[in-house]
Amino acid sequence: MNKINSKGLLTGAIIALYVLCNVSFTKAQDVIIPIETKENALVLQVTPDKLLNMVYFGSKLSDKNEYAALAKLYQFGGTIGTYNNAYTTAGTRNLMEPAIAVTHADGNKSLELKYVNHTVTKINDDVSLLSISLKDSVYDFEVTLNYQTYYNEDVTEQWSVIKHHEKKDVVLNKYASANLCIHANSYWLKHYHGDWAKEMRPEEEQLNHGLKTLDSKLGSRADLFQPPVFMVSLNKPATEDEGEVMYGNLEWSGNFRIDLEVDPANNLRLIAGINNFAADYNLKAGVEFATPKFVYTLTNKGKGEASRNLQTWARKYKIVDGNGSRLTLLNNWESTYFDFNEDKLAGLLKDTKKLGVDLFLLDDGWFGNKYPRNGDHAGLGDWQTNKAKLPNDIAFLTKEAKANDVKFGIWIEPEMVNPKSELYEKHPDWVVKQPQRPEIYMRNQLVLDLSNPKVQDFVFGVVDNLFVKNPDLAYIKWDCNSIIFNAYSAYEKNQSNFYTDYVLGLYKVLDRIRAKYPKVPLMLCSGGGGRVDYGALKYFTEYWPSDNTEPIERIFIQWEYSYFYPAIASSNHVTDWGKQPIKFRVDVAMMGKLGFDIVIGKLKPAELAFCQGAVNTYKQFSEEIWHGDQYRLQDPRENDVASIMYVDPAKTTAIMFNYLVNNRYQAGTHEPLRLKGLNPDKTYTISEVNVFPGTRSTITEATYTGKFLMTIGINPDVSEHRASVLIAVKEN
Repeated sequence: MNKINSKGLLTGAIIALYVLCNVSFTKAQDVIIPIETKENALVLQVTPDKLLNMVYFGSKLSDKNEYAALAKLYQFGGTIGTYNNAYTTAGTRNLMEPAIAVTHADGNKSLELKYVNHTVTKINDDVSLLSISLKDSVYDFEVTLNYQTYYNEDVTEQWSVIKHHEKKDVVLNKYASANLCIHANSYWLKHYHGDWAKEMRPEEEQLNHGLKTLDSKLGSRADLFQPPVFMVSLNKPATEDEGEVMYGNLEWSGNFRIDLEVDPANNLRLIAGINNFAADYNLKAGVEFATPKFVYTLTNKGKGEASRNLQTWARKYKIVDGNGSRLTLLNNWESTYFDFNEDKLAGLLKDTKKLGVDLFLLDDGWFGNKYPRNGDHAGLGDWQTNKAKLPNDIAFLTKEAKANDVKFGIWIEPEMVNPKSELYEKHPDWVVKQPQRPEIYMRNQLVLDLSNPKVQDFVFGVVDNLFVKNPDLAYIKWDCNSIIFNAYSAYEKNQSNFYTDYVLGLYKVLDRIRAKYPKVPLMLCSGGGGRVDYGALKYFTEYWPSDNTEPIERIFIQWEYSYFYPAIASSNHVTDWGKQPIKFRVDVAMMGKLGFDIVIGKLKPAELAFCQGAVNTYKQFSEEIWHGDQYRLQDPRENDVASIMYVDPAKTTAIMFNYLVNNRYQAGTHEPLRLKGLNPDKTYTISEVNVFPGTRSTITEATYTGKFLMTIGINPDVSEHRASVLIAVKEN
């Protein structure tokens, strides 16, 4: 990696960041620092009095020298100071919402950070890191702002590193990852709310002057009511293919806070980071505190382009094995729940082979002896194989799986404990609970204290022991079902550190797991979508969007997640929820990473034949779904039919999913839907796939130019009699 300091000039046609130092000035001694990606620029300014300001965020200019003129073109100042500081402090000149607020060792609460220097590290031809050093002029307190850009993806990750050398601890009262200042005429925020089985429900509103906060205070399973994702459209609400829009996503699996403040000068001040609610952080001298990364992308080509930016970035740089393959599976949960034995599971392993999927997943209920796990009220924390259900241990199942030429995976929930468990009896000090208050349960369980290194060792050991004893284990479903009530740690000396240290402890465990088992697929489950963020997905291959698998509901849930996460990461299972036929349920689950959670023995012969054929069809188009570019053609919230397609990067093959979401009279498609993402100069053959046995397609196989398909389109003929239709598009 090549480093260039603040007195150098970084050149090169494909370098994501370049620095203009002693080259461009708004006035004497001003330094302009542009941060460029392929289409965009974020421009910082160092003033003569060494304040670091943000003066621009938008489309990249063709002449780099013109960035110097930007600072004087917008109104960033007011009667009480400036609003566009790059990392706004508390206690001095700023009276707006701060990004950082501290209490120094002597009790003083003032902070003013001044520019010291900056460096650029070129990580590769696509990725560059700008680090800017800031320091208080009175106290020995410093912050490094980091901007890591992904040039071709138009994505930036931003975070801060905080350090001090004062005589005693400094208390961080607020410690954000990023502080952006955006200028437009108006701002439109789309954000999400929900609850169990009601994830990712969108709301869009115009941001007016004042402060809007998106946050979580749940501790673990922090996304239950609100996820850390949002989009802001500038000047008007963006559509799928038009408008300027920014997507934001905090890479943190605990309490978060995102402030959006329209200031008196009509700038949007955006501050994102760990939630400081009940979480003042005591920082020792000489210790570096790194905030989580805040990832964002900006485009002037609408929501679809922003999605593809993030999805490409995630597959390439963030999700484990994002450019690899995924395992289709059969899960036993809705077949057996807690009621199973070796014979039942051996039969399900044979069904796995019969269905044609890759893996059998054993869900909850396989552990606990003194307190057997026969329901969700006992046994959690006691990770010994239940001898009554599995007298020959997990090894029996891995052998049976191998005999059936399929893989074997298992469910765990290692962060949690039932009060009725040996673990609780032996280590009550490992449990998060207030010592003088009644325990409060969610799903009859409590949370283990992951700020405690002994608990971290235990949780790592749960996973490690499974792999050591069962080397053929091929998949783990990691669940997390409870939020944190009565937050108190017997281990922590400063209780206000607990919420933050809990998540850092979780990441330490996951770091150890991935260091030893770098490629094993892990599903991120949290009572549904209670923990879906790129901080966790750094360690996981996929996530569980919702426990709600009713297929109509899943169309809406999966649709909204797709704005921020790629299809390869979305675990979608076929279950018995809902009244739709098996074809509809399977077609919906194919819009991501396919799995089954049904009783194969109860399927009619035609239904089984369809499922077997669907698995083959899915594997034929898995590359397009997993690694292709996603295009939304018709929104389910605005139309009778939802339509979405995935196009391989070479634009040679595509798969188009169409689902009826409105059962009113004559609802369906009555005119062509225009396709997207194809090559206008190529010709393509379209045909219907995944047709149910014994039925005939109403789509006549035909050949069209890409121009025709994207200008006129095709009608997939969706109706109450054809509620889900899959169209294959193949280059001739």
